[in-house]
Amino acid sequence: MIKKYFISAFMCFSAVAAWGQTINQTLSNEGFAQPQPFLFTVNTLNPSARGWSLNYSGGYGQRTVTPLGFDGVDQNIAVKGYLGAKFTLIASMGVGFASKGNVNSLEQAEVLRDFIGGNSAEGIRIGASLGFRREFNNDKVALSRLTAAFENPQWKLGGNVRFEKAFNSSRDKIDVISSIGIHRQIAGQLFGGFEAVGQDLEGFWEADEAEGGARMLIGPSLNYAPVSSRFSFTLCGGPIIYATHSTITPGNQFPVRELPTNNGFTMKFNVGFRL
Repeated sequence: MIKKYFISAFMCFSAVAAWGQTINQTLSNEGFAQPQPFLFTVNTLNPSARGWSLNYSGGYGQRTVTPLGFDGVDQNIAVKGYLGAKFTLIASMGVGFASKGNVNSLEQAEVLRDFIGGNSAEGIRIGASLGFRREFNNDKVALSRLTAAFENPQWKLGGNVRFEKAFNSSRDKIDVISSIGIHRQIAGQLFGGFEAVGQDLEGFWEADEAEGGARMLIGPSLNYAPVSSRFSFTLCGGPIIYATHSTITPGNQFPVRELPTNNGFTMKFNVGFRL
């Protein structure tokens, strides 16, 4: 099933890339910088990427938990746009088809703003955000993040520290998720590197961490934006490592999110279209 899923995704990538080259052959690459080069690390928009984009993403995972992936097949559609005054809006909705046959949905909206940089297509940008999400398991979550990015013609770097408050008394009072993405130019508009995500890392020193323990993801990442095209493509995946598992405590037989016994994995892709 996994092989068929990603063969189909690759064929879709090839088809839309060719179409994008055809319908945009008169466009120059200037002004069409990547609106979203990473899959797990969110960036604000800089002057060369101002405007709006439509993003379709999908993925497959086994023995995984939000936000590292979905246990089954998931699909997501999002819009991202520049609001002016260094503000960026991201709104998304997703549908997940769980391995056990359940169908779940997710919605999220977030507003980001750069406070350092953000006026130049190159260089450093540092900002923050506020947002809200309804998760696949129907939990409601308020979120905020610190964002950092650095871009030049050869490098794309991004980092997030996200703070989440779930309106569920059995979950962590504040959940912290860290992520980093690094891309280096391989040839032309093809960039390669890696992304890494860490969640509930306090599980390394708290044996009764409320959400099951520390987990991490690290894997290779590719990004391609064809010259003179409105399309862009990103692919990323790798192992999900459940580094620690919370111990059973009296009165709370299991943590609110009992983690899988074995490590998992996830593969995700994104197709972006500049409007």
